[in-house]
Amino acid sequence: ELQLKVKSWVRDQKKPVHFHHDWNDKEIELKTHLLLTSEPMVYLVNLSEKDYIRKKNWLIKIKEWVGRSGPGALVIPFSGAWELEWQELSAEERQKHLEAHVTQSALPQTMKAEGAAPSQLEYFLTAAPEVHAWTRRGMKAPQAAGKSHTDFQKGFTMAEVMKYEDFKEEDSENAVKAAGKYRQQGRNYIVGDGDIMFFKFNTPQQYKRK
Repeated sequence: ELQLKVKSWVRDQKKPVHFHHDWNDKEIELKTHLLLTSEPMVYLVNLSEKDYIRKKNWLIKIKEWVGRSGPGALVIPFSGAWELEWQELSAEERQKHLEAHVTQSALPQTMKAEGAAPSQLEYFLTAAPEVHAWTRRGMKAPQAAGKSHTDFQKGFTMAEVMKYEDFKEEDSENAVKAAGKYRQQGRNYIVGDGDIMFFKFNTPQQYKRK
């Protein structure tokens, strides 16, 4: 039934899937079909350095068009020329530059907007040297463990968790533990953005053929 709706939206109405629908947990399985138009949209508007600093008002027309074409999509103005100049400045020069032009870099907002935020994904780190944004907001620890490996979810017993900000502040795992910021969490723990997680599990028993 949902596939027929999607066919009508895309072929007959000439509208992207995300224009019509907010995915719920049951319907998210349809995304395995890799429908490009079901993905959230982010519009980056590259301005000249001069227009970026003075926040030229024609951006209003772009936002109005986006509102008609893709409700809920993000519009982020930035200036490639300004960002290039900004990256080459020292910390002291950057502060003076900000005060002089009353503006700031759009890169932090852009990186988060293009990644996790529109998809309602959150980052968590595992013991391996990698970072993934593969948990939807509100996902519990066993389901997050299953994103790493299905056996982690099947045999899940607990998760040891510390926050990235705590790890950054304390500078080591042992220091986080000493500060009392290292937690053991059970099956009902809801994964937070920036969690560093160590999953503990029992290997599921293999069924023997009789």
